[in-house]
Amino acid sequence: MRIMGLDFGSKTVGVAISDALLITAQGREIIRREHASKLRRTLARIEELIVENDVSEIVLGEPLNMDGTAGERVRLTHEFKEMLERRTGLPVHLWDERLTTVAADEYMKEAGIPREKRKDYVDEIAAVFILQGYLNRLADEKRKGENNE
Repeated sequence: MRIMGLDFGSKTVGVAISDALLITAQGREIIRREHASKLRRTLARIEELIVENDVSEIVLGEPLNMDGTAGERVRLTHEFKEMLERRTGLPVHLWDERLTTVAADEYMKEAGIPREKRKDYVDEIAAVFILQGYLNRLADEKRKGENNE
């Protein structure tokens, strides 16, 4: 079983999927839509990826403000989370995504990707950072559990 990471934006959803051992996150794609409210095709594509990759749970980035408060984007993300849960039947975990877009942009800058091309990849890379953070926490919890035995 694998875990899917999602970076939900106004017109895109960045997608990452873990390896089978739940150690690393790999970027998969960016699902694009013309209108923010048109989610049917987006949800259908996510379902296809779930089946193709044997996904058992989803991690969805939660776009909190830097001070930890929730704005309009958080409300929309929570609505998307509920849609995902109803449609897929999978558990969807929220993950604090503050600074993931900044980290993704910095990563691309260091990789030498030209500024004008970065916007084409930022959502997918942000999804990788979201999922990798979650996988790292799972690994830490597992290590702590083993040390307490």
